[in-house]
Amino acid sequence: MHVKRPVREGGYPRDAMARVLVIDDEPDVRWLIRMSLERAGHEVLDAEDGLRGIALAMKQRPEIIVLDLMMPVMDGYGVLNELAKDPRTAAIPVVVLSAKAIPNEAGRAAAAGARRFLEKPFDPEELAAELAELLHPS
Repeated sequence: MHVKRPVREGGYPRDAMARVLVIDDEPDVRWLIRMSLERAGHEVLDAEDGLRGIALAMKQRPEIIVLDLMMPVMDGYGVLNELAKDPRTAAIPVVVLSAKAIPNEAGRAAAAGARRFLEKPFDPEELAAELAELLHPS
């Protein structure tokens, strides 16, 4: 039996820690992130490409975004650029997850607006810790 959780303003469960948007073209990666973050109490939305991710960010206003860099349709840098242009999304912290092992990729992502950079494969606990730090800085 499915029990409906109480909903707070914005449409997500009251007991959720945060609404997290995951933008990644790999279904297995989206699933792994979803499972680990939901277990930590977060509400998770996902999109399989940059354009859909931007549309979802505009509509759902997540508190944080987890973003892949290499995707079809629009890559992560295009997403960062579009998010930064819109006042509704410019302040949303972004954590980049990327398989790219290019020198200074983390610096390039930071210059484009990412707050954190994690390389794939990633540790789900490390990702959850990074999100917690961004959501609740000490």
